[in-house]
Amino acid sequence: MNVIERIEISQHQCELDPPFPAAWDSQPRQKFPAAIVRVIDSEGREGIGSGDAMYGFDDFRSLFIGQDPLAIERHSAVIDNIGFHAGRCWPLEVALWDLIGKIKAQPLWQLLGGTSSRLKAYASSGTHRPTEQVVALAEQIRDAGIPAMKLRFGRHRLDDDLAVLAAVRNAVGKELDLMVDCNQGWRMPWDTQAPWDLAKASEVAEELIHHNVLWMEEPLYRGDYPGMRALNDLTGERLKIAGGEMTREPYEFREMLRQQCLDVYQPDAVCSIGLLGLSRLAKEVTTAGKWFTPHTWGNGIGLAANLHLTAGAVGPEGCPYLEYPFDPPEWTPEVRDFPLTTAIKPDAEGWLTLSDEPGLGITLDEARLAATRANRATWQ
Repeated sequence: MNVIERIEISQHQCELDPPFPAAWDSQPRQKFPAAIVRVIDSEGREGIGSGDAMYGFDDFRSLFIGQDPLAIERHSAVIDNIGFHAGRCWPLEVALWDLIGKIKAQPLWQLLGGTSSRLKAYASSGTHRPTEQVVALAEQIRDAGIPAMKLRFGRHRLDDDLAVLAAVRNAVGKELDLMVDCNQGWRMPWDTQAPWDLAKASEVAEELIHHNVLWMEEPLYRGDYPGMRALNDLTGERLKIAGGEMTREPYEFREMLRQQCLDVYQPDAVCSIGLLGLSRLAKEVTTAGKWFTPHTWGNGIGLAANLHLTAGAVGPEGCPYLEYPFDPPEWTPEVRDFPLTTAIKPDAEGWLTLSDEPGLGITLDEARLAATRANRATWQ
């Protein structure tokens, strides 16, 4: 019988030159960390995953060694239990799915539902740049054929955020759909600033509606269900409310669905619930008439996993746009996807298209991984 023979985890740090000034982080990021997870079966096949740092996993490795790699229901349940007792180990589930795809000689998008092999990208910026630079980026995105762009709020003055939004809308007109990430749902460990309340979020929402924004992301604290419901009632068909990128549990999403909190659901398979659980949740979300479009702000392995998940489970009808992190000069596809031999890029019409290669269909850049090997999983 083929079994899981070993699980290897390595940490890597890619130097960021210049440093990346993430909008949600007051400390410019000097390095880009990546945890690479490899699951090797007794026949020598290897599945790969990446995402969360896999803290606390070593104490639970024995729960998988010697097990059937195809027993994904069992493995996903164990990983969920580990998340309660220790850290989030969902990158392991991605690696197991990649291995399953290689065993069965099928791409993940087929194993996860087979709805589609492609999705439209939206370019997701991650910085607070001067207005003219944001406008130039928007024009670059439009000219590249990508049909939508997400801006980040959170400057020192809301008026400055709104001025950037107005300038971008004036520059691109109706040629780009625009989204706005308010970054109120969660905080970095050292950031104790209170999130917006409903009154503030409602004020901002009316401004976004004025500029024909498609969705307003993370406008309130992630656990403020009554506030999200009230905001969603207020905006109605004029503006979609998005969130859930760091929500942990299926029951939380189902409660948000029950209370009509969101129009757009954004859980990331490498951070919470995993590919198996999210493939099921995605169908619940779209059955309820909502959109399912995961957060993907990590490296190319996580991007590939969420692309397979969403294309396979719900396709373009349930996910009109998938997040594509892009904010040069610091955040290019080559930097973002440094663990891979080939960066993931949309075509000239903005489509991210998956191949029929088994599993994730990606290849690790072993030389680059060797050169970036580290003993830390931090951004500094």
